[in-house]
Amino acid sequence: MDTSMTTIAFFGHDAADAAVRRRVKAFQSDGLKVIGFMMHRREVAPEWENVDLGLTRDGAFIQRFRQIFSGARKAALEAERLKSADVLYARNLDMLACAFLAKRYAKLKTPVIYESLDVHRLLTRKDIIGKIFRGLEHALLKRSKGLVVSSPGFLKNHFDRHYAGDFKAYLVENRLPADSDMGPRPTPTSRNESGQDKLVIGWVGMLRCQRSLDLLCQLADTFPDRLEIRLHGIPARTEIPVFEPEIDKRLNMTFHGRFQSPEDLGRIYDGLDVVWAGDFMEAGFNSVWLLPNRIYEGGYYATPSIAPADTQTAAWIEQNKCGFVIDEPLEQSLPQLIKRLIDDRSDIRAYSAQLAALPEETFIQPQGFLRKVILSTLEGEVAV
Repeated sequence: MDTSMTTIAFFGHDAADAAVRRRVKAFQSDGLKVIGFMMHRREVAPEWENVDLGLTRDGAFIQRFRQIFSGARKAALEAERLKSADVLYARNLDMLACAFLAKRYAKLKTPVIYESLDVHRLLTRKDIIGKIFRGLEHALLKRSKGLVVSSPGFLKNHFDRHYAGDFKAYLVENRLPADSDMGPRPTPTSRNESGQDKLVIGWVGMLRCQRSLDLLCQLADTFPDRLEIRLHGIPARTEIPVFEPEIDKRLNMTFHGRFQSPEDLGRIYDGLDVVWAGDFMEAGFNSVWLLPNRIYEGGYYATPSIAPADTQTAAWIEQNKCGFVIDEPLEQSLPQLIKRLIDDRSDIRAYSAQLAALPEETFIQPQGFLRKVILSTLEGEVAV
């Protein structure tokens, strides 16, 4: 297949989502044409050709379920654009269902690829609801041409466990696109500390974990004069109903709000000494299995991460020998680590040097990688 003619109809859950924007840019960087068929959760003007499938709300599952059908009908009304696509690429289970419905309404035979970057909590339940959602996922997965996951933990703990033999998987980690304007990487000897007298820890990205916020607030209270905590990103109000008031009451915590990726990443990570990379929103399941964006973003700028033990993130850190892994109870082990780092930053410098020495493709997706995944899937080649 001529890659310059390959067109992807990207069914996305939120056109305003930074990860969706990053994936579109990565496809385009690899010479693939993208037509978005996307929901939105806030008003946005996409930078790509896009068909708006309607408004959804975070956590509103009944409303999102209804939008699957209305979105599919809206997509089918754009039949000519759908017909121009070589593949329908669907992010998350609800958009996979939407893509298959749109394909049916438009009477197409276009292959579908399923991208699962989170295993939703509904899919991990042991009751009848969990069985219903896994049944739906299984039925659609068997009809899909390929499965894209961002962490091997999803394959080991979910897909291989429930649907073994019924899919062909491709690992596409949450690395930054090849053409990202990231600026120069630090060298093993050039990474500066934050420049602050206080130790600076950051929480960057989707801020969706109540326990993480509680742990950081505890740190702020324990080290009011020696630690600064910076939060960058978007708080998930359904998971953290009281957010700004907790930060405002602590002078050494600052919420900087939404940012652009990759444009703002250098400024953010250059100002941090360490990054918090824990997540407990779906403790025992998705939170244990995922590999978050922040380990790749921070890693590029040689900023070490801190992660809870026995998680896929901890395994990544230990494999690359580039950060801090702490055991439960974190309410004890995290303050102990921070006190040690406040008193002596030599381990931070050592891990920063290790991150700076790692190959760039550890953090940046190689040019052409996504194109290879798409074409290999369409041509039935062995998964990468």
